[in-house]
Amino acid sequence: MNARSPAAPLDELDRRIINALQGGFPISDEPYREVADSLGTTEAELLARLQRMLDTKVLTRFGPMFQIERLGGRFVLAALAVPEARFAEVTALVNALPEVAHNYRREHHLNMWFVLATETPDGIAAAIARIEAATGLPVFAFPKLREFFVDMRLKA
Repeated sequence: MNARSPAAPLDELDRRIINALQGGFPISDEPYREVADSLGTTEAELLARLQRMLDTKVLTRFGPMFQIERLGGRFVLAALAVPEARFAEVTALVNALPEVAHNYRREHHLNMWFVLATETPDGIAAAIARIEAATGLPVFAFPKLREFFVDMRLKA
């Protein structure tokens, strides 16, 4: 969920870590050690800082981006119209599913938007059914019609 909180202070190493890890992560036996060496720090320090930035929501996610369809899976953009009084409850229910990637509040009748990613195309229907059963709300699913690649990198 996209929550607003006071920004955690970032030092120069935090900024260099964020900038370095937005692409080109090494594929090797010790990728974190390689990144740490390139940044002039230790693997333990790098991992501790990544965990701190995740815990404090400086980073909301750290992991690979896959073209799930090439692996036999499927992505779907989905939305819910959540009554305001239930927003926190429904957020917790939706975010508890491992298939849910990004989840954001929007100023619209459909006020909760999230991405479902499953290992198989049939997994989408199952995930939607679980969300609808848990929340009592209909899920509006918007399948991808066309793919756009935006190599967006944000400088910390």
